[in-house]
Amino acid sequence: MRRLAEGHPFVHCIRRAVGFRIPLVLMSSKLRKIEIYDTTLRDGSQGEGVNFSVPDKLRIAERLDAFGIRYIEGGWPGSNPRDMEFFRLVARRRFKSAQVAAFSMTRHKNTPVDKDTQMRQLLAAETPVVTLVGKTWLLHVHEVIRTSPEENLRMINDSIRYMKAHGKRVFYDAEHAFDGYRDNPEYALATWLEAEKAGADCIVLCDTNGGVLPQEIANVTALAVKKLKVPVGIHTHNDCGLAVANALAAVEAGAVQVQGTINGYGERTGNCNLTTLIPILQLKMGLSCVPKSSMPKLRELSLFLDETANLKPDPRQPWVGANAFAHKGGMHVHAVERVVSSYEHSPPEAVGNVRRVLVSDMSGRSNLLVKARELGVRLDPNAPQTRDILDRVKELESKGYEFEAAEASLTLLMRGMLGQGRKLPFVLEGYHVSMRSNGKGSICEATVKLRVGAKEAHTVAEGDGPVNALDGALRSALVRFFPKLRRVQLIDYKVRIIDSGSGTAAKTRVLITSSDGKREWGTVGVSENIITASLQALVDSIEFALLKQ
Repeated sequence: MRRLAEGHPFVHCIRRAVGFRIPLVLMSSKLRKIEIYDTTLRDGSQGEGVNFSVPDKLRIAERLDAFGIRYIEGGWPGSNPRDMEFFRLVARRRFKSAQVAAFSMTRHKNTPVDKDTQMRQLLAAETPVVTLVGKTWLLHVHEVIRTSPEENLRMINDSIRYMKAHGKRVFYDAEHAFDGYRDNPEYALATWLEAEKAGADCIVLCDTNGGVLPQEIANVTALAVKKLKVPVGIHTHNDCGLAVANALAAVEAGAVQVQGTINGYGERTGNCNLTTLIPILQLKMGLSCVPKSSMPKLRELSLFLDETANLKPDPRQPWVGANAFAHKGGMHVHAVERVVSSYEHSPPEAVGNVRRVLVSDMSGRSNLLVKARELGVRLDPNAPQTRDILDRVKELESKGYEFEAAEASLTLLMRGMLGQGRKLPFVLEGYHVSMRSNGKGSICEATVKLRVGAKEAHTVAEGDGPVNALDGALRSALVRFFPKLRRVQLIDYKVRIIDSGSGTAAKTRVLITSSDGKREWGTVGVSENIITASLQALVDSIEFALLKQ
């Protein structure tokens, strides 16, 4: 172990990022390695709305391995049949870089370790790594598991020795490590030393309640690193929004393993978010935790987890969110066009993200020019049409339109004002939406009459609500003329009341996302009538699909 000099630029960089002063200890003068331990499949699945099937868990494990994650915690054997099935199937897989871990508690109180059901189930998982969680906090020893401090130490020792005797690599998760140390430093340290004496390969300090601040995390971790001969890890929760900051504080204090989840999934407000932590460790702090070649695949991994969990991606996620490198203010866009680092802390492509320019009533000409180029529309910076388009965008935004999520509508607007847009290939002559009862409930029905050239089409469709019925009728009428529209599907529909003070006469903004299976596009409509607003967005969506084809 060696200490870096106080004046070293790496020390200064991390101190400034974390915000406090403690000694920075490195394993050697070479690039320091941090082991990433992913617990998405166990701790992450305890988050509300997160539910993985066995095939889901297998696919996720394969993606985590391909990304270069060192340890993958698969679940808690015996807690449910799904986890046992996962461990049975994953034992047949051969991973490139990852080792699978099974999680459980130390043995039950007053129970011989070889007779303990949990211990037998843990061995039955047949994983090379096991993670055992045990009590640090005397409050839990006395009030939760209701045993003596001495028996708790025996539970820790017996469980670790038993697993080591069966050839397992053992990580000991010290639950409530920081709360327990604050309450009784001597006993907390005694539990960690007991785990070390029993043969634990790593002692992981857990901020289980997520309520500890970075300075305390740093101080206690530094003490553990000094007192223990085995490596120290960190496991943080995000109840105060500090899970990543606390993990970084522990790493600076000498922790060499970080436990967390992809996208921060987890109980309550979640766990340490690995999609935020990994690029900070690797790109900001110069530490090695995954292969360099994996970093541009980080956003892809994040989206894959959201898709598998059937959760909508958070656009405001640091690094990987859709808005992480999005620029809206005209001054920002103008500066980024000249020097990208003027308003970006890191290249978006480093994590597989992209720079986005937003157009709104806050936009300047730079926004419009960049966005037009991005959308394939040629604008002359000095042409009067460019100013006209910008004025029109601001006028429509003041009336409730929103083009940030409706780039297809913006494309059609720009092309139309430049005279590049073709005439709408169909004429909607009329439509009707109604509801009727079939004795079991209400059914929405839409009728559409339109003309394509000299030919007319008149269709009726039912749907789950008036907009779904209208979309079905409109698409059914047009698909006979434009067969490629069969591929186009409405995949998202959002409604926002703009001026709620107007009561039932308030304007409604409708945002629609459509897809042809290869790409997605957004359109917008605004009206006092929700059906009219929806129809505007639907017609724009179809026109844009036909324009692209």
